[in-house]
Amino acid sequence: MIKTLGLASVSALFFLIAQCLFPCTGRSDDPRVLVAIRRVESTFQAVQGYACDVDQIFYQDGSERQRHRFKLYFKRKKKIRVDFLSPYPSLSIFYAGGDREATVMPFRFLTALKFRYSIDSPKIRTLAGQRIDQSDLGFFIEFVLKNLSEVNQGEEDYQEDEEQIRFLLRAKDYVRNQNLETYRITISKTFWLPVRIERRSLDDRPIEITDIRDYRINVHLEDKFFIP
Repeated sequence: MIKTLGLASVSALFFLIAQCLFPCTGRSDDPRVLVAIRRVESTFQAVQGYACDVDQIFYQDGSERQRHRFKLYFKRKKKIRVDFLSPYPSLSIFYAGGDREATVMPFRFLTALKFRYSIDSPKIRTLAGQRIDQSDLGFFIEFVLKNLSEVNQGEEDYQEDEEQIRFLLRAKDYVRNQNLETYRITISKTFWLPVRIERRSLDDRPIEITDIRDYRINVHLEDKFFIP
């Protein structure tokens, strides 16, 4: 039925939903953003597990420093596994929710060789400082909702077409919740999950760009897959 509505009608409908179902009690200035992220939250709540391919570009002083490619696997109770493709093509990291340590297997074909590191260790943080327990969609959704309610978003920057929604989020940084940054977020309307996150400083220097592809939702992932 929505397909028969014009763009103006759809936009008005989004505003009505935002005002009636998700009243903004915080600092978000555009209710369409809140509607979109609530839809993402609802989608994620129905997900028991997922897998996806991730490309990340890290920057230093505005220049590209390094690229990472990996497969991310998630299962409820915050079971996380990361299998690197580059620049560490045989390395895997395993994490179980609530644990203060993660297990690193440098060579997936040598299962007996493994190490335990604190999740705060720089050895297993990303180049931008992100911990393994901050890598799943649940953490990302909480991060967006928290900053929509606490940080003044200023002038709205929202774009939508048939396939995607894109908006700009002002937020305290993803890692330490201290410095203000900007996050340009793209949400797929096929999956209602994020597919691109561009993190920048307030003076518009890139910090990291994350592209997420090939979501496999509710794939069967046995518990033993997350045990190193």
